[in-house]
Amino acid sequence: MTSLGPQALRGLKVLELGTLIAGPFAARILGEFGAEVIKIEAPEGGDPLRNWRKLHQGTSLWWWVQGRNKRSVAVDLRRAEGQEIARTLARHADVVIENFRPGTLEKWNLGYDQLSRDNPGLVLVRLSGYGQTGPYRDRPGFGAIGEAMGGLRYMTGHPDRPPARVGISLGDSLAGLYGVIGALVALQHRQANGGKGQIVDVALYEAVFSMLESTLPEYGMTGFVRERSGGALPGITPSNTYRCKDGGWVVIGANGDSIFRRLVTAMERPDLAADPGLASNSGRTAHAAELDAAIEEWTGRHDLEDALAILHRAEVPAARIYSIADIVRDPHYAARGMIETARLRGGEDILLPAVVPKLSATPGGTRAIGPDLGEHTAEVLREAGYDDQRQRELRDKGVIR
Repeated sequence: MTSLGPQALRGLKVLELGTLIAGPFAARILGEFGAEVIKIEAPEGGDPLRNWRKLHQGTSLWWWVQGRNKRSVAVDLRRAEGQEIARTLARHADVVIENFRPGTLEKWNLGYDQLSRDNPGLVLVRLSGYGQTGPYRDRPGFGAIGEAMGGLRYMTGHPDRPPARVGISLGDSLAGLYGVIGALVALQHRQANGGKGQIVDVALYEAVFSMLESTLPEYGMTGFVRERSGGALPGITPSNTYRCKDGGWVVIGANGDSIFRRLVTAMERPDLAADPGLASNSGRTAHAAELDAAIEEWTGRHDLEDALAILHRAEVPAARIYSIADIVRDPHYAARGMIETARLRGGEDILLPAVVPKLSATPGGTRAIGPDLGEHTAEVLREAGYDDQRQRELRDKGVIR
């Protein structure tokens, strides 16, 4: 972790009520740029993400990233006294983020009507599988379901195999990013236009659906349904994954007209460069299978490193397919500072992804790794007016930890 200068969101107060991925990811982004994030967790176990995937000394390695720059307050929101604590903290917040099933906050007496009564400028970011309205609103929905309903899974994979998924919870993360965008837009409205706070309603499936590029107008105008296409980018030619002589794979994106000419010149195929039928993307797309075969015939005569060297000299966009091991070893990642090293409380080092995007004057960063469960309960409640005696009473009742 490095020493941080001024940060763009310093002074912004965020109350996170969510668990797992979408809500906590949104709060994490705000915290990375200086916002003060208070995360409320259940006293028993806390956020389930603390126990997901690979663990180190009983704590998820993912948690140290997802929980960074946050203060953990362990409060039972199912109890009336815990709900009152949440309302007290929300009175001083700019943004509240939650990703429970619609109606849960209202059941806990934490709906927007209650929260905004004492804080009319409050922005409430609500992330859920299907949104706060509509016939599916009460259904549970994770990122995988959003990717399926949002149309992404249908187009992912090879034509002769079942629909596939990427190896991360993409739908959750996309929804979290839209939650951040919505929060910042609502805050700008509040500041610039004298507006009050408002609700930001993000549905996971809609966040995914918004990524589908031209598929909707294509279907609406022509009835065309884009199908799975493996490593190719449909309608953009050539843009595919090709096997090399040593078994490695190279991704080549030579869909620009001048880039295509550079590619086939590097391949020593002047016939393709001179073919007027291949001068534009529409002509190349009509012959996509033939072009892909010609390119793979060329890559099949070269080891991966040799193919990449030729393509880079020709200024053709190309890359190996990186594993996480490749990423850690890559000099460009290092030069851009994209991998941070932090120190765990036990003294071990942990690698963390650096903050994106990079700001020249007010960059984001890691001020602290993910906290222990309830690590900041006492100090946060003290700041909110709960003296030591009241905290002991709440702790004895199991309301806080």
